Amino acid sequence: MSDSVIIIPTYNEKENIERMIRTLMALEHGFDVLVVDDGSPDGTAAIVKRLQQEFEGRVFIIERSGKLGLGTAYIAGFKWALKEGYEYIFEMDADFSHNPDDVPRLYDACAKDGADLSVGSRYVTGVNVVNWPMGRVLMSYFASKYVRMITGLPVYDTTAGFNCYRRKVLETIDLDSIRFKGYAFQIEMKFTTHKCGFSIKEVPVIFVNRVLGVSKMSGGIFSEAFFGVIRLKVGSWFKRYPQKGN
Repeated sequence: MSDSVIIIPTYNEKENIERMIRTLMALEHGFDVLVVDDGSPDGTAAIVKRLQQEFEGRVFIIERSGKLGLGTAYIAGFKWALKEGYEYIFEMDADFSHNPDDVPRLYDACAKDGADLSVGSRYVTGVNVVNWPMGRVLMSYFASKYVRMITGLPVYDTTAGFNCYRRKVLETIDLDSIRFKGYAFQIEMKFTTHKCGFSIKEVPVIFVNRVLGVSKMSGGIFSEAFFGVIRLKVGSWFKRYPQKGN
């Protein structure tokens, strides 16, 4: 068994999932993969199950009965990974917007450089985004600046979905208390990690907009993040966070 697992939430990703899994399986370190599929009607789960036979003991799947939200998919994946004993637990998209070749760099930031959470960051060295409409680039960039301003979180790419957590971070955080379901989930997890006293390191990556499949971004997701950040900050004034090492 590997010391690392890459959690990939899916909904209708049949165009991408096989190529993504094969690419990850070919990485030198030997990362395991857990797909959390929200009842994709396009047969995504069947593709993963076929690959399970080929990569026995390295590819796993949790099947859920509908679209239950990005946050709950990752929480389910985190709990599974902790139970299975993994030391390094990744979040990654299925659509190649996150480059699989960057996975070892996020791993090294934790395993070799000592970070508790490494973030594949689009904004730590400027704006590293390819093929996004300018409006979405600006919305995402200024959303991250807004989050930094409201929360004081020392992270440039607060909404990044390409991350590697050390096991002890996810053991310390009360995963059942994480409230947000959409992209604000990523903000809440980083904010909570920081409040618990863990170190966060941003690793510069280039984010490429998906070529195949359909984006899951929506206005409701954006508004959850915008208003949720204020609730997150205010709530933190009245909340005791478990501390690293305690």
